[in-house]
Amino acid sequence: MHTSSRRFIGDAARDLARLLPGQWHTSVEIYAHPAWQEDLVPWIWDSGELGRAVQSERIPYAAVLTDAAQGTTLLFIERPGRQLDYLVGAFSPEGLEGGYGDPYAPRSIVLPPFPGRAAQALTDRYLPSYEQAVHARQTAAIAAVLGDIRSEHDTRQAMNASGSYSDATPLSAAALGASTELFLDHAWRRFLTVVDHAPTLLDRCRPANSPWPDDASALSRLADAVSDAEALLDEIVHGDAVPEHERRARAWPAIETWLTDGDAFLRQARLSAPHRRPALPVTAPARPLAAARPAYRSH
Repeated sequence: MHTSSRRFIGDAARDLARLLPGQWHTSVEIYAHPAWQEDLVPWIWDSGELGRAVQSERIPYAAVLTDAAQGTTLLFIERPGRQLDYLVGAFSPEGLEGGYGDPYAPRSIVLPPFPGRAAQALTDRYLPSYEQAVHARQTAAIAAVLGDIRSEHDTRQAMNASGSYSDATPLSAAALGASTELFLDHAWRRFLTVVDHAPTLLDRCRPANSPWPDDASALSRLADAVSDAEALLDEIVHGDAVPEHERRARAWPAIETWLTDGDAFLRQARLSAPHRRPALPVTAPARPLAAARPAYRSH
């Protein structure tokens, strides 16, 4: 046990959180065993210094800042090898797996030991980059899902037209039926990614302000299809059991709509990434995060 010139990291994180837009909850995590720190690696969604530090530096403790309303969770640590600075970066958004090195991941930033300046850097620089990265990652996830379903659908269409498998083995009626059911089951599971992420992206689309104003009708059809899929999912999860044949019959029209009009959505979504937030005025005193009472902790 020894004293440190730094504040307890939970106090530093709480001071920072109070100055951020929205409602942020803070908590402290202790990684007394290196394996506990290693558990962070798959979940840190970062392409910068924080991700490297979590993998290669000993980090015995950290603070987690969570904005539940926005679904944002940040990791806040003391910058390794520095006496005053901090690092902050993000965990993977819910439903979007992708750890360190993911091409869509935002880059963590260094924060100074002053709450006002740190909050301004986080608000002006990091959070807009994070939101843009989430938007791009969601758009890419939907594009990948639609591409996979469309590819499998095209393969099945060719197989049905030829009456045989790709190796020329004859395709029986029973095999065709089983193949169709398997395809619809796979397509539905993949389509849940669209159900999860498309509503937020659709809300941002403004086709009237784009080079393709006529996409408005396609986006309306896509929104209706997502609503139908959401209603079906709600019945499956919270209502009476939905027979598989009924689920397949109800799910396919929504999926087919997205296969037909998905390109309109993708070009609109790529144009509608969030813009930078307005600058946050610094109203807090420039009191160093490191200038408070010494805190006792073990290393």
